[in-house]
Amino acid sequence: MTHAIQRMQQVMGELPGDERRVAPDVRVVEEQRGSGLWRRKIRFATEPDDAGWAWLYVPAALREPAPAMLCPHQTTPFGKDEPAGLDGLPNLHYALELAQRGYITLAPDYPNFGDYHLDVYALGYASATTKGIWNHMRAVDVLQQMDEVDANRIGCIGHSLGGHNTLFAAAFDERIRCAVSSCGFTLFRRNWGTGDIKDWSHKGYMPRIAEQYDCDGSKMPFDFEDVLSLIAPRPVFVNAPEHDAFVVDGVRECADAVRWDELEVAHPDCKHDFPPDVREQAYAWLDAKL
Repeated sequence: MTHAIQRMQQVMGELPGDERRVAPDVRVVEEQRGSGLWRRKIRFATEPDDAGWAWLYVPAALREPAPAMLCPHQTTPFGKDEPAGLDGLPNLHYALELAQRGYITLAPDYPNFGDYHLDVYALGYASATTKGIWNHMRAVDVLQQMDEVDANRIGCIGHSLGGHNTLFAAAFDERIRCAVSSCGFTLFRRNWGTGDIKDWSHKGYMPRIAEQYDCDGSKMPFDFEDVLSLIAPRPVFVNAPEHDAFVVDGVRECADAVRWDELEVAHPDCKHDFPPDVREQAYAWLDAKL
């Protein structure tokens, strides 16, 4: 497992250590109650010179600590507003829907989406991916310090950009007890059916993919079998549509290579989407696993 982490960091860059782990210092920027939920826009410290943005939902009728879900968003200018149900596609309002189901949910902005703008490279990161992982780990810190949260029942759910960030966060942070990844990956060596991974190499992801690995998935020192293996044996639910841009055969190959009892994969007959029936399947799965 340690070797898989090392191979991931060859591409992503090193994850920060405790020298950057400051107190979360959560600040509530705005707050609203409606339809049985508290919705809070918060800022929280991620490291000494940076603070992230997120929407936090807390069911108003809680009587005891509840399970919590971290809810990273897809590639959309709306950022956290989409999973929070404030903008974007209705099929991706999973932070709102899970809060309505009784979960505490936290939907943060990925770097340079929504309200959150910064130069991750000026902070010393080798990739936005690593900064995203670090921020998601700090978001888990936010959840764990909340009296309303059962700190042993924290999961993560995301679509597309949020789908692979869910897996990356869970691979690095064992406090994430289960993960739901929708349209989040195929094997790098199967990307677009050719292994061309130029779309993973820009500054919003991992520039070393171009600089050191020629945007060639077959040259990568890690692939998604490694990521899933780092999460196992924790429960993972994967939504991998038959007609997604993330080639479904690469998902099947990956799942077959690392399959364990707590890995569940759905293959709906659609494109890049998280349709209602699969979301309901994923939510029922979460109720059972978390």
